[in-house]
Amino acid sequence: MFDLTDKTAIVTGANTGIGQGIALALAGAGANIAAVGRTAATETVERVRAQGRRAEIIQADLSTVEPVDFIIDEAKEKFGRIDILVNNAGIIRRGAAIDFSEEDWDAVIDLNLKSLFFLSQAVGREMMSAHQVDGRIGKIINIASMLSFQGGAHAASYTASKSGVAGLTKLLANEWADKGVCVNAIAPGYIATNNTAGLQADKTRNRQILDRIPAGRWGDPLDIGGAAVFLASSASDYVQGHILAVDGGWLAR
Repeated sequence: MFDLTDKTAIVTGANTGIGQGIALALAGAGANIAAVGRTAATETVERVRAQGRRAEIIQADLSTVEPVDFIIDEAKEKFGRIDILVNNAGIIRRGAAIDFSEEDWDAVIDLNLKSLFFLSQAVGREMMSAHQVDGRIGKIINIASMLSFQGGAHAASYTASKSGVAGLTKLLANEWADKGVCVNAIAPGYIATNNTAGLQADKTRNRQILDRIPAGRWGDPLDIGGAAVFLASSASDYVQGHILAVDGGWLAR
């Protein structure tokens, strides 16, 4: 049920961190990877190929919706099919709400929410067409956040975008579940990546974080990858509109 052999997955933000972990996990389950990134995901592609799977770089900047059609066309040309979409690309801009700028608002919303929606829309059309032909079930996996559940602080546009991701995940599931497309999301907790290196290095903040996590450790990108394999596989065909927290118990505390 967890076998992804010969399926094709588009993974955005596949260069490093969570995106790379997801790409490697999907490849480990048999999937071929279209690695989308603003910069070339060379290391990810090399590591996927080392597992014996196909992988190709699709270099595209999703800060606007302009590359959406290019990504679809490239994936279809290189692999012939699209079975899985992982909307992982995202950014965060920090600042007090009272001083938050329009530039920092738009940059985050455009990438984290607007491009996610329109890429999902384009891939959803492809998946629905394939379902009509051969009954294939497409899988769309959005990367949400703890701030899809919590307000946080000093990250207004990020909190808004990730709350929006959770809402869109449910909306798309409502509209597409009977059309051959499963739409779900993963909400990562504190994951050890380049983006969180500063927090890990701050002894006081690191201890505060670890004291709140029942598992007592930072997550690894492959922890998110395991959840992605489940949501990408036939094991989750009856899972729709769910936001799966992979957080070491953070939300349960």
